[in-house]
Amino acid sequence: MNKLEEYLNAHERSEIHPSDIAKILKQLDDAEFSAAIKLVPKDLIGDVALALPDRYFDDIVENLSVDELKHAVSELESDDQVDFMHELEELDENIASEVFDTLDEEDRKEIIKLQTYEEEEAGAYMQLEIFTAYKNEIVHDVIRRFAELRKSKVIENIQNLFIVSSDNRLLYTVGLDDLLVFDFKKTLLENIEQSEDSFEPKKAEDRENIKDVVHYFEEYDLSVMPIVNAYGILLGRITSDDIYDIINEHATEQMYHLAGVDDDAEEYDEIFRAGKKRASWLGINLFTAIFASMVIGLFADTLESMVALAVLMPIVASMGGNAGTQSLTVVVRQLALGGISKGDAMRIIKKEILISLMNGLIFAVVMGIVAAIWFNINMLGVVIALSMVINLLMAGFFGAAIPLFLKKIDIDPAIGSTVILTTVTDVVGFFSFLALATYILL
Repeated sequence: MNKLEEYLNAHERSEIHPSDIAKILKQLDDAEFSAAIKLVPKDLIGDVALALPDRYFDDIVENLSVDELKHAVSELESDDQVDFMHELEELDENIASEVFDTLDEEDRKEIIKLQTYEEEEAGAYMQLEIFTAYKNEIVHDVIRRFAELRKSKVIENIQNLFIVSSDNRLLYTVGLDDLLVFDFKKTLLENIEQSEDSFEPKKAEDRENIKDVVHYFEEYDLSVMPIVNAYGILLGRITSDDIYDIINEHATEQMYHLAGVDDDAEEYDEIFRAGKKRASWLGINLFTAIFASMVIGLFADTLESMVALAVLMPIVASMGGNAGTQSLTVVVRQLALGGISKGDAMRIIKKEILISLMNGLIFAVVMGIVAAIWFNINMLGVVIALSMVINLLMAGFFGAAIPLFLKKIDIDPAIGSTVILTTVTDVVGFFSFLALATYILL
């Protein structure tokens, strides 16, 4: 009996969670995975597939028939149906087309509707399954209807009641906990008007950027947000679990971009594809390294006359690079979290310059003393100290300015920032150190 069988036998059906199944499947080798996937309850296979890393998706599809895939999609909520079908289309368009054609007409319509949105639009992430009521409905009738829908599993994971007008415009949002303390004999509107609480909905438009919606969730500590069109018509909702996924994906994307790798390519075991993506950035880095070396070449005579300069030179560039990376990381992350407004650029740059200057002065004194004692040349300590102050100062400035500039011209601040910054700190570090050495020591 394998681990998955043990888990399924040890838990009641209601206790089984797709994420737990996914954790077990990730521990299996290819042969065990193929056998185990057939044990997963058919109504959970879609959720399990989406809970696993993308590289497992093709293995799941290989072990399921078109009818089983259709059933898997049918059991998913509308936003997850779109994600599943998107993954399936990328893997095999013919199979995706077969599965889509076998779906119920309502499911097909919902998938087509959600696919009309661009990837960065809020509508692309919304669920169409919502619980609504009219403002003049009696509370008791609303609760009874909710119970019937919930028992029949027509709606799931509902936290809020959306109250709409006769033309489906969103008027109020009421949490189910508030609904339970309403007077059951009165209408929803009567209860709302008599309540001291505000039920004005925090909402977003379907064409709004999803990053703005993420900020709404963070700012107002939301668990769900209704999505409306430009006319206020209620279309669907975005839930916190989708927001967590978006935040995680964006954080991963930023980390990869800062390292010069492609997040999509790294998800799979295709060595050539991942290697090609990495090679493009390494190629750019090679040219910038050659440029830095050319700067060193300008001072070849200086280096030949004093070996100590070659020993100390990497320290200046390294300190500048690390200080710049600190500033760069902080600014990129704050930009991603919306912590920097349009008028904040000068404040951020000033802050990073002052921090870098403070650290530059501290480590300049330390390294100046070390260099003077190490090589018994007092002025060498002065040279490396001045160079370190200059390079750390420039590192702080460019570490903050580069991502702010890229953001201003609508380029992801994480893309290319590291390569640009490394070039600047290397060139400034080498040039300042060797130029000062040339004029002071020789």
